[in-house]
Amino acid sequence: MTFALFVGAGNIIFPPIVGLQSGPHVWMAALGFLITAVGLPVVTVIALAKVGGAMDSLSSPIGKKAGVLLAAVCYLSVGPLFATPRTATVSFEVGLAPLTGDTPIALFAYSLVYFLVVMAVSLYPGRLLDTVGRVLAPMKIVALAILGIAAFMLPLGEIGDATPAYQAAPFSQGFINGYLTMDTLGALVFGIVIVNAIRSRGVESPRLITRYAIIAGLIAGVGLALVYISLFRLGANSHDIAGDATNGAAVLHAYVQHTFGNLGSIFLALLISLACLVTAVGLTCACAEYFSRLLPLSYRSLVMILAGFSLVVSNLGLTKLIQVSIPVLTAIYPPCIVLVALSFCWGLWYSPGRVVAPVMLVSLLFGLVDALKGAGLAGWMPQWLSHLPLSEQGLAWLLPAVATLAVASICDYVLGKAAEVAA
Repeated sequence: MTFALFVGAGNIIFPPIVGLQSGPHVWMAALGFLITAVGLPVVTVIALAKVGGAMDSLSSPIGKKAGVLLAAVCYLSVGPLFATPRTATVSFEVGLAPLTGDTPIALFAYSLVYFLVVMAVSLYPGRLLDTVGRVLAPMKIVALAILGIAAFMLPLGEIGDATPAYQAAPFSQGFINGYLTMDTLGALVFGIVIVNAIRSRGVESPRLITRYAIIAGLIAGVGLALVYISLFRLGANSHDIAGDATNGAAVLHAYVQHTFGNLGSIFLALLISLACLVTAVGLTCACAEYFSRLLPLSYRSLVMILAGFSLVVSNLGLTKLIQVSIPVLTAIYPPCIVLVALSFCWGLWYSPGRVVAPVMLVSLLFGLVDALKGAGLAGWMPQWLSHLPLSEQGLAWLLPAVATLAVASICDYVLGKAAEVAA
């Protein structure tokens, strides 16, 4: 179940383009990608299991309001801003675009029908989603296994040249591209689902819940890593047939068309379309349920608003949508990484809030620096901000966060000792 929660269309389209663009540096880029696309989500599941699964428990050191804001950002990112619209653009580019052409009118017509179906099913989810999901998950795993084996057994050609970005810093480019799967943000949202699934088996001991969550997370992580490694190989060897591709959907379609012919392409299109549709329904339902508790709007109204907004965003097209998402995710991932990492250290401090909150704030501020650079707005910043340590690698937030952690830990120790003496 944990593996199925993580694997969506986005997880299938990003490794091929990383493999294609990184060329001979593919495995160094893969290492960076696996850290943020596999390691972080698994660690997030474990961190949530330790605190009972709820995101508000994990974010308790930063206060209720900041915790709600963080949760809202995560839900919006894995919902109508990026992930839900991406399900429509991915399924269109893999399935319909090769037949109709990648035109704005075709994308709009497809996305209109797509989100009308999403809205209809989300309004009355019932048992339909469960039934489709149970049928779809095994099909998806079988298809991924076939793709993975083919990538190694039937490579299409030699590895091409790397793009300038991957020539300069393959590891950090892979690291940043791992953000795009959004699995860490997703894990923050559905961690409670995993914990509740364990509890439904009669497990109530916090220690056992954490143990089983670790086992489930590791199994899912191994599965994800195998999928990604095979797709990196597929992309790296597709230079001859997809050298000009701008996204992973185009690479994947070119490979399947060349290797399996029209029948394989039709199967891939149907599979990804169904997978995307189910994912979109699940995300829309989850977001509508969450925001109906925060806003004076009904669940049904929010479903219609979210579906309509996702329709508009999806018409940016897949390549444009990915370009827009990169700077946003570059900004919000660092504080999420800090929150998850420091959750394992709460017992070291008198007051975790004194440490976690300032480190998250600093990581967000410096993450914004990386985001502005990723958006091509570096010219608006003071020159010195463009030359911070690790800035070229997209990790300008890392050293300031570590420094803030050291200072905040010392302050917490001094204030805690003072309070003990006063008592």
